[in-house]
Amino acid sequence: MDARRKRDRARVDAAKRALGERGPPWWTDGAPDWNRHLAKNTPYADWYASVINDGAAA
Repeated sequence: MDARRKRDRARVDAAKRALGERGPPWWTDGAPDWNRHLAKNTPYADWYASVINDGAAA
């Protein structure tokens, strides 16, 4: 990988970590982290199915 791409990817990773999109969960209430799970395999499955069935999501 060239140096520029490596530098750019490191900057994107740093930005995502600062925003809480990567790294450990930012909340402290003990709730599970459902990131990187299919919606149908989470407690949000019923809501997601209703959104899909209404045609509101692609």
